[in-house]
Amino acid sequence: MKLTQEIKRMLDALALANAGDNLTRRQMSRHLAGKPAAVAKPEAPVLKTQQPQVGLYLGSELSADVMQYVVQTCTRLKHGLSVLSFQSESEVQALLAPYQEALAEAGIEMRVAILTGEPPAALVHALRRRPDIAFLICNESGYLGRSLIKGTVRQDAIPVPVVLVTASETAAQPAQKEAATAQTRAA
Repeated sequence: MKLTQEIKRMLDALALANAGDNLTRRQMSRHLAGKPAAVAKPEAPVLKTQQPQVGLYLGSELSADVMQYVVQTCTRLKHGLSVLSFQSESEVQALLAPYQEALAEAGIEMRVAILTGEPPAALVHALRRRPDIAFLICNESGYLGRSLIKGTVRQDAIPVPVVLVTASETAAQPAQKEAATAQTRAA
């Protein structure tokens, strides 16, 4: 009879361990010792986990190409948008104002975080504190994009992948130069 009780107690302990971290250490110790468990307070309802986010590093300008990529990506991945900027709240809202309707139509939840401090270090710190950000999007011709391309900011220092978006005008310029050069040679 004692062996049966001991086996039941061990099985209960294994079940509790398997159930996870729902019990405190004190509750687990009491149960393992065979003492009745204290009445626990009802737990708060479990909130829905935060939606994964796409990060947008926003400098002093925001191109339509960058926002088009952001909206398409957030929609396709079903992610929210976290805007990270060193600009003031009013400047950020002014830059995002032309795209508010497109974001609302796509059902993209947007959060804005105003950063302070040394730009690369503060951005890295903010990204480390936000594990829900899957990756960061920035303008290739902006501060962060140029810093990453030139190597003044190490790519491995940023804790998430970075997507550099090139404006279509910038991408078209080399092709236009080549066409002009070819026309000059032909003449």
